Amino acid sequence: MPAWVMAAAAEEESTWAYPILPHPGELIAGLVFLALLYLLIARVVVPRLEKAFEERREAIQGGVERAERAQAEANAALQEYKAQLADARGEANRIREEARQQGAAILAEMREQAQAEAERITTAARTTIEAERAQASAQLRAEVGRLATDLASRIVGESLQEPARQSGVVDRFLAELESSPRDVATR
Repeated sequence: MPAWVMAAAAEEESTWAYPILPHPGELIAGLVFLALLYLLIARVVVPRLEKAFEERREAIQGGVERAERAQAEANAALQEYKAQLADARGEANRIREEARQQGAAILAEMREQAQAEAERITTAARTTIEAERAQASAQLRAEVGRLATDLASRIVGESLQEPARQSGVVDRFLAELESSPRDVATR
């Protein structure tokens, strides 16, 4: 170390009695610089840090609030979805039940129509059969009457071509024919 620094240090040691404590001038200068540093930090740095902390807190608080709102909206949407799903299921069940009822009604109506159609066809068939039976009976009577008249004319030897006489003979002959099968069945 240079000699002049050592000489100044030696001179200071001899004039100051408390080597641990700083000189009063240094102490005052240190306190002034400390006060200036405190004011600088208190007036410039701390407000900027407070502003940054406040912005950060607001951002975090805003994010939390947005997340809570989003969660609430999601829960509301979920509840609405569940309600709509339940309504849709109820509507589907109602539609299925209506379809079953309509199907049963259509089936019953078809059965009734089929039964009515069958009865109509049966009635028409019976009517046709009765008409054909009556027609066949009339034709048979006419044919049997003609044959009976021809046969009677041959047997009797006289002509039975007169309508009144022919009708009486035919009626008598048919009456005998109708009564004879019963007699044959009882013998």
